[in-house]
Amino acid sequence: MNGSVIEQLKRGVERLETEAELVERLEKSRATGKPLRIKLGIDASGPDIHLGFAVVLRKLRQFQELGHIAVLIVGDFTGKIGDPTGRSKTRPQLTDEQVKENIARYKEQVFKILLPERCEIRYNSEWLGRLNATDVVNLAARYTVARLIEREDFKKRLDEGVPLFVHELLYPLFQGYDSVMVQADVELGGADQYWNLLVGRELQSRFGQLPQVIMTVPLLVGTDGKLKMSKSFGNYVGINDPAPEMFGKLMSIPDELIIEYFRLTTDKGEQEIADYERRLKAGENPRNIKAELAKAVVAIYHSPAAAVAAAAEFDRVFKEKQAPAEMPEFKIPESGINIVDLIVQAGLLPSKSEARRKLQEGAVYLDGTRVTDAGLLVKAPAKPVVLKVGKRRFVRLRA
Repeated sequence: MNGSVIEQLKRGVERLETEAELVERLEKSRATGKPLRIKLGIDASGPDIHLGFAVVLRKLRQFQELGHIAVLIVGDFTGKIGDPTGRSKTRPQLTDEQVKENIARYKEQVFKILLPERCEIRYNSEWLGRLNATDVVNLAARYTVARLIEREDFKKRLDEGVPLFVHELLYPLFQGYDSVMVQADVELGGADQYWNLLVGRELQSRFGQLPQVIMTVPLLVGTDGKLKMSKSFGNYVGINDPAPEMFGKLMSIPDELIIEYFRLTTDKGEQEIADYERRLKAGENPRNIKAELAKAVVAIYHSPAAAVAAAAEFDRVFKEKQAPAEMPEFKIPESGINIVDLIVQAGLLPSKSEARRKLQEGAVYLDGTRVTDAGLLVKAPAKPVVLKVGKRRFVRLRA
């Protein structure tokens, strides 16, 4: 097996169990011409793919480019249970309709990264929905409670007296059973999925299958520099974000995340990344390096031309303090509208409380003039004016 192939697959991987088994599987695949089946579970709880989830999807794409099959397991059954991983309380259970809507959105976005012709999409309700009580008991008999409560999140909840329900204990068993049903050779996942992936490995052995190789990737820290990237934390960069918005969000990450983002979100090689690191240590303005990062990411999900345009737009708005060339528009009624209502109705902020907070912070500008009065009545303008909230939210107001 070519060592460079293994090094490529290992790049950005946090845990690999085991490298020897992976090499053996790859060599056997090459000798027989039979592609490996690389499993990845898709959580049905969120409708959008962000750069954090793209880390593992990009690793899956590497396997595809080597001729292997990506087996995407859509958790339409397990999504209605709710993955307890990392949760301090029970996750709300999704309805059939919510799962269906979320998966439809996922499928629109996932092929921005994966090769559709080397992808197999399976829904785990196909087998989990058919299990009867006897089947569930037989499955549960193949794994011990002691192994389940070794998990840090389960242990913590038990120690703190926070309810841990039986259906949550079944989640990792069902996810592991997915590996049995699709006969996975390798399973990928985020670092927080390590225990769930181990269950699949053990269950395969108990069902007489060769246990899957496990590969986990780091959890990408969000734009706030503190928490893992998540839509619920508001610190995410969506792969469907418009190019200027994607560029702007990436320019907002803390300087200490620049190298990690290059490694996990771009196609830059280690030599290039080492050069960026050298430039930062030499005292170059991190903004320059960050702009190269933002262009590299935007080029992946849009195009190189869109990346150049987004960079120019960013400079226009933030360096030259001009309004963007393109922005949404909002028509002011003849009777006028309260500034708080305007901010929400124009889609600049999701709630009135957030709008009032931004006004108090002095982060709202109407035609270049700071506005702090939450009682201001905005009248229909004689000519278009720009309302700005924060650094990146603009709307053009018309009568």
